[in-house]
Amino acid sequence: MRSALLVTALALAAGLLTNGSRAQTASSVTATQADDVPMDDYLGLLAQISPAAREGAQGYLQAFQRRCGRVLTTQELRRAVSDGDGEPVLMGMIRANHPSQQAQRDVTLQQLAQRIRCDQRSGR
Repeated sequence: MRSALLVTALALAAGLLTNGSRAQTASSVTATQADDVPMDDYLGLLAQISPAAREGAQGYLQAFQRRCGRVLTTQELRRAVSDGDGEPVLMGMIRANHPSQQAQRDVTLQQLAQRIRCDQRSGR
């Protein structure tokens, strides 16, 4: 139940961030793409929802870069957060950063990092 609420909150945040950026440019010819949102702003929004969400997302970004050799874009992270129930490894990293999970945190994060798929651009 808690993870469903977290996924809902993260998906809502992803939608609000995108809609807000588009609303600011409604008078322009082209809509602002979601990737135009700076990563730090998106991570800041996640921190407002839950510090564990930001920490988990940051860990996911770092692990993705180490494993895949490239930086995940804001749009890709947003998609990983909001598509369906969320990308399972990312959601696991968010849960692992919850204060109640601190005893197993490092081991869990290492195990999850090994499960990151590098084909994020092509969808899940």
